[in-house]
Amino acid sequence: MSATSGADAGAAASEGKVPRTERGRRTLRAILDAAAAEFGEKGFHEGSISGITRRAGVALGSFYTYFDSKDAVFRALVRDMSDQVRDHVAPSLRGARDQIDAERAALQAFIGFARTHKEIYRIIDEAEFVDPASFRHHYASTAERIAARLRAGAERGELRDEVSEIHAWAIMGMNVFLGLRYSVWDEESPPEAIAEVVAQLLARGIGIDR
Repeated sequence: MSATSGADAGAAASEGKVPRTERGRRTLRAILDAAAAEFGEKGFHEGSISGITRRAGVALGSFYTYFDSKDAVFRALVRDMSDQVRDHVAPSLRGARDQIDAERAALQAFIGFARTHKEIYRIIDEAEFVDPASFRHHYASTAERIAARLRAGAERGELRDEVSEIHAWAIMGMNVFLGLRYSVWDEESPPEAIAEVVAQLLARGIGIDR
């Protein structure tokens, strides 16, 4: 499932259990990917450690080498999936003509990611009740990245000066529900077409008069 390398997964382990070898990092990556499949299919409460280890093809002891509990792996998974979204979207921003084009590319990349990682919606939604801190961090950190992009765009003269955190949260909320509608519920519309509609909306809403 993951586009994240084994080395990147290392920080997800419980405190004091970070893998020190490449083999260990691959095992940890397999556990996180299996946890995504297990919780994505069954939810947190019905999902189990034994189900995760079966999916990962590792011994039960290997799970406890890296995680203290089911809660711990779920918490790590929320952070890991949030990081995967960040890492998947980041390359799409390079080479954008301006900030509106960058937001178009970011949404298109996110929809593509969500279509191959539909479980992210169930996992993040459950995090609101299973681990509220991780839930809040996911959205707060995402909004912070968008806000930073918007501020940079305004400084370059590509957006209105008054763009703010409110605009960032509004864009994130729009993107989240577009991903739900056009990635999880169905895939009938091309991501490029969806992103272009939103880019036009943003251009008329926060773009400068040309």
